[in-house]
Amino acid sequence: MLRIHFTAADLARVHLAREPDPVWETLLSLHQLSASRRGLPVYGHWRRAARAGLSAKGLAGTARMLSVLAPATAGYWPDFLTPDASADGLESAMEELRATPRSRLRQELNRLAGTHRLPRWAHDLGAGDRTAMAEVATAFRLVHRTIVAPDWTGTARTTEADRALRTRTLCDHGVHGLLDSFRPLMVWRPPVLHVRYPEDRDLHLGGRGVRLIPSHFCWNTPIALADPTLPQVLAYPVAHPATWAPQATRDKRAEALATVIGRTRSRVLTCLESTATTGEIARRLGISAPSASEHVAALREIDLAHSRRVGAHVVHTLTPLGAALLSGDLPEQPSVVASGLSPVPAAVRR
Repeated sequence: MLRIHFTAADLARVHLAREPDPVWETLLSLHQLSASRRGLPVYGHWRRAARAGLSAKGLAGTARMLSVLAPATAGYWPDFLTPDASADGLESAMEELRATPRSRLRQELNRLAGTHRLPRWAHDLGAGDRTAMAEVATAFRLVHRTIVAPDWTGTARTTEADRALRTRTLCDHGVHGLLDSFRPLMVWRPPVLHVRYPEDRDLHLGGRGVRLIPSHFCWNTPIALADPTLPQVLAYPVAHPATWAPQATRDKRAEALATVIGRTRSRVLTCLESTATTGEIARRLGISAPSASEHVAALREIDLAHSRRVGAHVVHTLTPLGAALLSGDLPEQPSVVASGLSPVPAAVRR
């Protein structure tokens, strides 16, 4: 269990990442390419395309460079790989990465070497070799461009759906409500956030706050930084839309949902995975605007959808209950996308 201790100042400095973090998504996507992750069908189509892309561009070795530094099976990987500047994009992150002090590189890579055997170039990196660091930065750019960027829109859609729900909760119930909305993944018992974690430790934010990063490729277990003195972040897994589930699972889920609430209404619910106006729903589904409005109103009455006016439009989104129904996740169960899948431990930092 990871216990994150908040002060009043920390609660005022809690914020959600405004978009997927390119560095975290790149490293965590590589975890999903590892052999131990073959049991996650939700990433099956992406995994095949990613491996084909790396092979076609001769980047298998480049991807392995990053995997050596952040192995999926490790209980620790260096914090310098996920610089705080990643909040401003990949290039800002690479600038901060290349400016990492030599003493920090040596300390963090020595710690990694205590758990995994490292190649010679990694030891050179720890000694401050700037050529090795430039190669790592280049690897980030190439791997991100090849396996993450091609479906960046889909990744953003997945994380934005989660962000919309969290933002709505924040507006309606404040920071306490936001932190409480992560159950059962995390349990908020003020002033401590209890995070389901394979390591037992306490993290005192000390007024710095925390950046919450919804992640498309994070699976089952949130990931925090190892160094408690750094600006703190917490990457956490999001529920994946039905379109990311295996085809057989998607078909069965759609049929079952249609049986319960009706075929058109289930399509409207699916449409609300990303926020949409009444007109957008009507255009996407090929139905009339009055019909779309009627179905959304019915979903809203049973707390599956939420509507709010933004300027001249009314924007609709899923409620947590609607998202749980659509994804097949019960609110009090671990978030597992496909029926029958067992939770798979994610790499965590110690």
